[in-house]
Amino acid sequence: MIELVRTNSDNSDFRQLVGLLDKELAERDGDAHPFYAQYNKIDNIKYVVVAYLEKFPVGCGAIKDYSNDTAEVKRMFVLSAIRGQSVGKKVLEELERWAKELNYTHLILETGKAQPEAIRLYQKSGYTVIPNYGQYAEVENSVCMKKSFRAAQ
Repeated sequence: MIELVRTNSDNSDFRQLVGLLDKELAERDGDAHPFYAQYNKIDNIKYVVVAYLEKFPVGCGAIKDYSNDTAEVKRMFVLSAIRGQSVGKKVLEELERWAKELNYTHLILETGKAQPEAIRLYQKSGYTVIPNYGQYAEVENSVCMKKSFRAAQ
C-alpha cells in the first residue's frame, strides 16, 4: 500500500529521489539539461509529498508558490521499477489537495517533450497545454500545462 507523507525539501528521502530524477533528466535532456537544472533547485520548498511503498521511498513531487492564486508543480518523480502503478497519480492528487487547502486555484507545470509518460499523466489528470510561461517561454522542448480548481472552503 502506498503511504503519502507531506514534508518539505529538507526531507532526506525527497533529496535522494530528486538526485535520481536529476540523473534521469540529464540523460533525457542531453545538452539542454543545464538550462533546466538551474530552475529545479530544491532549497526551501515548503510543500513536498513523498510516496512510500512498505516504508521505502518510491516517488515524490512538490508545489511552490508562483503567484497569489497559482502554485507550480515541481520535481515529480517515480522510481522506474514502480512506474505504471499509479504512484505518480497519487502524488499529484495529494499535491492538488494541498494546493486547494493553501487556497491556490491554479496549478501550472513545465515538463519536457522527452517525457511523454509525464505528459500523459498530466493530461489524464485534467491538465491542459498552455503557452509556455516564464523562463520556458521560448523553449521549444518544453510543454507547459495548467489545471484550475476551486480552493478549499
